[in-house]
Amino acid sequence: MGTEGLRWETLEALKNSPKGKLKYSPDWVEKGEDILAGCKEVTSLSPLSGAILKRLSPRHLLKNCSLGSPIRDTSLSASEDVPEGVPSPVPISPHRTLTSPISQSTSLPPAAVEDDDMVNEDKLENSRSTVDLSPVPSGTPPPAISLHSPRATRMAGCICICEETHRAKAKAELSLRQELQERLVATVASRELEQLKRFEEFMELKQRQEYQSMRDMMEKETQESLGRQEKLKEEHRHRMKILNLRLREAEQQRLREAELEKQRLVEGRERLRALNAIQEEVLQLNQLLEPSSATQTGLTLNHTSYITRGNQLCSQVSEVVRTTAEGEFPSVEDMTVAERALQEMRSLLRAMQEEMAQAQERKKKEQEEEEERKKQADLKTLQEEQKKNAALSAKEKARKQGLQTRAEDSTLKWYKELQDMASQCAQAFEDLNNPKDMQTKKLKMELQKAATIPVSQISSISGSQLKEIFDKIDKLLSGRQIVSGGKSVFTSQHPHGLEFVSYKLAEKFVKQGEEEVASHHEAAFPIAVVASGVWELHPKVGDLILAHLHKKCPYAVPHYPPMKDGTTMEEYQKILGYRVEDSGVEGQDSFLKRMSGMIRLYAAIIQLRWPHSNKQVPDPHGLNHGWRWLAQMLNMEPLADVTATLLFDFLEVCGNALLKQYQGQFWKLMLLIRDEYFPRIEAVTSTGQMGSVTRLKQFLENALRNKQIDPPKGQLMSTFWRS
Repeated sequence: MGTEGLRWETLEALKNSPKGKLKYSPDWVEKGEDILAGCKEVTSLSPLSGAILKRLSPRHLLKNCSLGSPIRDTSLSASEDVPEGVPSPVPISPHRTLTSPISQSTSLPPAAVEDDDMVNEDKLENSRSTVDLSPVPSGTPPPAISLHSPRATRMAGCICICEETHRAKAKAELSLRQELQERLVATVASRELEQLKRFEEFMELKQRQEYQSMRDMMEKETQESLGRQEKLKEEHRHRMKILNLRLREAEQQRLREAELEKQRLVEGRERLRALNAIQEEVLQLNQLLEPSSATQTGLTLNHTSYITRGNQLCSQVSEVVRTTAEGEFPSVEDMTVAERALQEMRSLLRAMQEEMAQAQERKKKEQEEEEERKKQADLKTLQEEQKKNAALSAKEKARKQGLQTRAEDSTLKWYKELQDMASQCAQAFEDLNNPKDMQTKKLKMELQKAATIPVSQISSISGSQLKEIFDKIDKLLSGRQIVSGGKSVFTSQHPHGLEFVSYKLAEKFVKQGEEEVASHHEAAFPIAVVASGVWELHPKVGDLILAHLHKKCPYAVPHYPPMKDGTTMEEYQKILGYRVEDSGVEGQDSFLKRMSGMIRLYAAIIQLRWPHSNKQVPDPHGLNHGWRWLAQMLNMEPLADVTATLLFDFLEVCGNALLKQYQGQFWKLMLLIRDEYFPRIEAVTSTGQMGSVTRLKQFLENALRNKQIDPPKGQLMSTFWRS
């Protein structure tokens, strides 16, 4: 046990030595560094090694066994005499030196030693007990060892044996330690290899995770970038759309402004042309206010007032024109003033014409009343003569009464006046009727269409439609603007536009009777009522209607034109109303059909008035003209087939109205036709022409038998005007 305690002290001493304080690192082997590279001192024994060897020496051991040994004293004294820090000589074998196992252990890898410290701590302490006590080899040879006694030699041998034992034991322990260290190193290496694999797997996993997270983050950023890009694109498209809308709106606004400016210029030019046309028409109307003849002395004062007011209106329009003569277009207010002046001028002219027409009508009425009184007196005389000469035959009565073959002088004069007026009207617009330039030709066509198309549209469908047609014709004749064929038309576009329109309008009315009424007898009434209304507001048109009617149907006068010397048969037939073409003269049936249509139209005109007209104004061509026509027809010799046809058509259309107006006088006239005039018709009618005679005979017999005449078919009732 004492020896074991010394070993621990020895180990403690070794631990406190410079070599014992060396620091080991497991990285030395991997880095290829020497374990003792950090120790720069020369290896030497500790100053206390002498005391340790002294205690371990056999002498010290023998001292414990036997007291008073000379060797112990000598060695002890020698050891005691050794100064501190100087190693004392130890009795060892001359051929062997004591080596420390620490030097062998230092050749082990640092990692193995460091890892095995705690496991083999006891072995490490035992191995450290065998310390190399030999001094550090140097260049000087060791000192000579003196010979000892046999006892000392034996002791030295024991020591050598002990050393060999300990050395073998140390070698075995060292081998075991090396084996353990190798196993430990292998275990640690395998563990470290596994850890390295795990670490590499972990790093690879971490790298994959980082790569995945990086890729996810990049994909997310890419998606966000694409989203932002799409959002920017959408915002860009939205902005572009807004900009396009604004540009389109700006362009549309610019186009609207340009269109408005263009329209303003066009309207300004139109107003300027209209203003010039108004001024021209006002001046023309003012000229019409001048007295046409010196026979109108009874109207001189009123006519002077019309002229004065007309001059004032002309000055007013001229003032408006002067204000717009500086290059500016007339305003709407200027046009309103000019149109108001034009309307007032037309009203003045219409009032003057109506006043003159009323005066003429009064004069004509007085003449007609005087003629009627004469006729009544003649009729009374005729009736008295009939009573006195009842027994005389029809031929004797005819010779005594002396029936005429031509119209009366007053009738012929009236007929010639109407024809002259129509000729003068046609000559007035000769330049418009035969245009020399395309613009005048185009204007002629537009005015002609504006005058004739409304008349062609007259029908008995509804009263409202008939009123629209009448208003359109009235506007055209009044000089106001109308729309015809999509174009604006008014008579003031030409100086003689009003005469042209009036002439063509009257011609169209007569043509409608010649064609439409001849085919459809009921069409006479809507055409006649419009013609009567136009006649009442525009008397000149009525006179032109009569002129055209007398020219195409002289029997409407009534007048039988005689054949003059040098006149060919074709020309004479044209005068009588026949149509003569290249193929020849038309047939008798066609001729009678046309004459019948025109007489029916005339019979309807004289009994109808426009329902929306002023009832206080007398009818310009009423039933008195129908009575005159019928009386003059009976005073003339009958014509074969013509007289019977015209009398039947006239009485069928106008008989009911004449009966209501004249009552008893009309029945006397009917008796005269049946008893005296009808035999004359039969006398001049051949066997093949008895159709019209038979119809007239049946009409007379039915009327006299029933004491009434039925209203004509197609007559417009009061309910018609509410449709």
